[in-house]
Amino acid sequence: MRRHHPITALAATLLAAGLALAGCGDPGDGASDDRKEAVSAPQGGAADADAKRQGGGKDGGRGADGRSLGEGERPGRPVRGPKQVVHTATLTVRTEDVAGALSRARAAVDRAGGYAGDETTDQDPDGRRRSRVELKVPPAAYQDLLDELGRLGRLVERRVSVKDVTDRMVDVESRVASQKASVARVRALMDRATSLGDVVTLEGELSTRQADLEALQAQLAALKEQTAMATVTLNLHAPDAEAADGGDDEPGFGDALSGGWHAFTTAVRWVAVACGAVSPFAVAAALVVLVVRLVRRRPLAPARWRASRPGVGRPREPEATEPAAATMEPAATTRPARGPEPAGTGSEAGDGAGPGVDPGAH
Repeated sequence: MRRHHPITALAATLLAAGLALAGCGDPGDGASDDRKEAVSAPQGGAADADAKRQGGGKDGGRGADGRSLGEGERPGRPVRGPKQVVHTATLTVRTEDVAGALSRARAAVDRAGGYAGDETTDQDPDGRRRSRVELKVPPAAYQDLLDELGRLGRLVERRVSVKDVTDRMVDVESRVASQKASVARVRALMDRATSLGDVVTLEGELSTRQADLEALQAQLAALKEQTAMATVTLNLHAPDAEAADGGDDEPGFGDALSGGWHAFTTAVRWVAVACGAVSPFAVAAALVVLVVRLVRRRPLAPARWRASRPGVGRPREPEATEPAAATMEPAATTRPARGPEPAGTGSEAGDGAGPGVDPGAH
């Protein structure tokens, strides 16, 4: 057994020397090989976890735009391009000829390589014409267009806004690139899926990631449109009466008369409007009052007719010969007054109602 010890020691020495020589090589090659094997050979559980993970596109050897990273570049940080700026402006101009100024503004935009967008033309409460139009122009001709539009009349207001959206655009572009890579990985996993359950799960994940990608692409398109064309909102107004008169602050008799007439016509107009609004209700109320009066007058007509004829409509007095009336009428019933009767022609004997002479006195 002791004769084998030198052989074992020699084998251990050779193994240590081989390991030392292997350690002297480039360590980056081994690390790169390990990364390649880890990326190219995902196992079952790791592949499913990658399919369910959101916000993909974090490949170790590629940037956000999908290209290979060069020396000194770091993944996840896209290269910053030229500055992206959104230009907007609002101009308010007063002019005697609103229609002519609007035509000249359209012509100026056409010469600058832009176009006219939404337009609104109406009248203000005083009856003066006004127009509002949205103009799109390349950023290179933006300042020249503002100067030309300001010369259409008397410039009342000018507001200019400049917004830097470079960081936002870079962020959206990076997210779009990452989402595209994520969608591509899910499609690759679907091609390698063998069970029906995996296919259904991957299809749902693919639909979600595809919807997120479309939303990001819409945001990016809107940003590119805003930066590609500057927006100018032009408001054209006809001058008011004070501006047309030269801005005289001291009113005269004519101004007072004009103001009074304007107030009078305005009051008459509003009264007419109020009468027109109330007239349907007034007609309906008059009809109701008329019907009520007709209904109340009907039961009063017979009573007035009886009052005009004293002997009509009164109950007939019972005669003395009627037995029912004699038994029911008390002895001291007062009869209606009659004219004076001559002596000796009164009522029957024993009747105390008349002034006749007692027959026993003779």
